[in-house]
Amino acid sequence: MPEAALDRAVRALLTRFRRQRPLRSGSLLITILGDAIAPRGGTVTLGSLIKLAEPFGLPERLVRTSVGRLAKDGWLMSRRSGRQSEYALTRHGRERFAEATQRIYSEPPRTWDGNWTLLLLPPSTINRRDLIREQMLWLGFGQLSPGVLAHPSRGIADTRRQLCEIDAGNDAIVLQAQSGGLAQDRHLISNGWDLDELAQSYRRFVAGFAPVAAILEKDSRPTSERAFAVRTLLIHEYRKIHLRDPLLPHGLLPKDWVGTAAYELCRALYRQVFGAAEAYLSDNGRSLSGSLPPPVNETMDRFADRSPQQGRAG
Repeated sequence: MPEAALDRAVRALLTRFRRQRPLRSGSLLITILGDAIAPRGGTVTLGSLIKLAEPFGLPERLVRTSVGRLAKDGWLMSRRSGRQSEYALTRHGRERFAEATQRIYSEPPRTWDGNWTLLLLPPSTINRRDLIREQMLWLGFGQLSPGVLAHPSRGIADTRRQLCEIDAGNDAIVLQAQSGGLAQDRHLISNGWDLDELAQSYRRFVAGFAPVAAILEKDSRPTSERAFAVRTLLIHEYRKIHLRDPLLPHGLLPKDWVGTAAYELCRALYRQVFGAAEAYLSDNGRSLSGSLPPPVNETMDRFADRSPQQGRAG
């Protein structure tokens, strides 16, 4: 029966998540907050988060500890009413979620103006340089040399804004440049990014979630809890890979790039479980003022179809 097959496939996803070591509960909660809570008011009670984390095997103690750490790190702020407490995204949290949302749910770029944004790291302390490098690599920059990072699609203004967010606006030099042609563009890419490792991560993602998508295509209707589990793990695993992806234009990618298949799978499966997952959120998510509001209209545009565009090599 399709439902039995779906149950097995979802259990396999949950088992794989629970076996991860270390079990990064804070990272999963960030996925829940960004994908599910932010579009529905951005505020949720601690009790609701504990309930929403149950399908993933996160014990209450671990959720409390992780939420406290996220608050300490500036992602969340809390408010109490009697014995209940709720958490809301801080301005920093909202901005980081907006940045991640734009990258995760949007189709990768198909065109490119041929410009590279170069980031020259400051000749400061090693710890300071490492901090800036780590943050910018998380945003998809590639490292061409110890003091030079590059990105093919992030603009100068966007890069400077990202540097200001980590208090490094005056520490690094941002430039824009063009290479001598397609061959040199590809040489830069081979030096700056490990596309083989990225491709392996995408292949594991496709192998893990394709069976679920195939079952749902046969008109199997998941329970709301299963749908919420699939949607959350889908975005959680895709986010971890996709945010490391420089999102190179099609003309600069290897032939039959697996990242494209991963995106299409993520888009299709997300749509398949979205409605039932929202029902689970409505049943189990609360703020101190009551039920969560409905998702904002922009949520319906996630993974929206885009009109075909003509890609071009750099």
